[in-house]
Amino acid sequence: MAEILRTLRLYVMLQRASARGALQYRMNTVIGILSGAIWQGTGFAFIWVIMHTFPSLAGWGLAEIAFLYGLRLTAHTLAMIPLMSVNDIHWLVLNGEFDRFLLRPLNPLVQLMGNRMGIAQLGDLFAGLALLTIAGQNAHVQWNAWLIAFCLMAILGGALIEAAFFLALCSLSLRMIDTFSLRVFVDDVFSKFGSYPMKVFGGAIEWLLTFVLPVAFVAYVPASVALGKLDNPWALTAPVLGVILIALAYLIWRRQLDHYQSVGH
Repeated sequence: MAEILRTLRLYVMLQRASARGALQYRMNTVIGILSGAIWQGTGFAFIWVIMHTFPSLAGWGLAEIAFLYGLRLTAHTLAMIPLMSVNDIHWLVLNGEFDRFLLRPLNPLVQLMGNRMGIAQLGDLFAGLALLTIAGQNAHVQWNAWLIAFCLMAILGGALIEAAFFLALCSLSLRMIDTFSLRVFVDDVFSKFGSYPMKVFGGAIEWLLTFVLPVAFVAYVPASVALGKLDNPWALTAPVLGVILIALAYLIWRRQLDHYQSVGH
C-alpha cells in the first residue's frame, strides 16, 4: 500500500509539473481547450441535424441521445486526460527515448503518463458535462442520490473501458513497428458508434459492439438505465467490466515491456 501511495504521489507531481509547463503558453492552452469544445460541439451538431430529419432513433429522442452523447464524451475525456502522453509511445520507442524511463526507479508507465498532461482535452470535458446537465433536464431524468452515484460510477467505468483498449494497443508499440492506425480505428469505433443507441445498428453489429468490442457498456447501457430504458441489474456492468479490462490491459503492458528491445540493442 505504501508503494502504491508513493507511486500515486509521484504521478501527481509529474502531472503538476506538466501542467505548469503547458500553462507557460497560456494562449496556446486556451486555444487548445476551446478547439476541443468546438470539435465536440460539431460532432453533436451532426446528430442534431439528423434528429431534425428523424425525430426518433430506435425510440430515443434528441434529449435522450444528447444525454448518451454527453455520458460517452465525459467518459472518453476522463480516459484520455491521464493517458494522452501514452499516445506518444511510438515515437519514444523509435527515437530511443523510452529507454530513459527504464533507468529510473519508478514504474515506466507512470513516467510515460506523467510526461505530458492532456490539458486540451479539458474542452472535451466541459462539453460533455454541459451536455449531461442540459440533456438531463430536457430528458426529465429523475435525479436522486442513487442515480447521481450511479452516473459517476458509470462514467468511471466507461473511462476504464476505453482506457483499457487504448493502453493495450499502445503497449503493442513496444514490440511492433506502428499501431497508430489501429488505435485511431478503435477510437473512431468508440466515438462514432458509441454516440448512438445500439438498437440503431441491430443484428450482428449490435452484438459485436456489445460483446466483442464493448462500446455499448461505455455509455449506451448506463444511459439506458438512467433514462429508465433498462432494468437496474445492468447498472454496475460498466464499472465492473472497466476494472476487469484495465487490469487485463496492464497485464498486456507488462508482458510487452518484458519483451521490449531498445533500438540500440
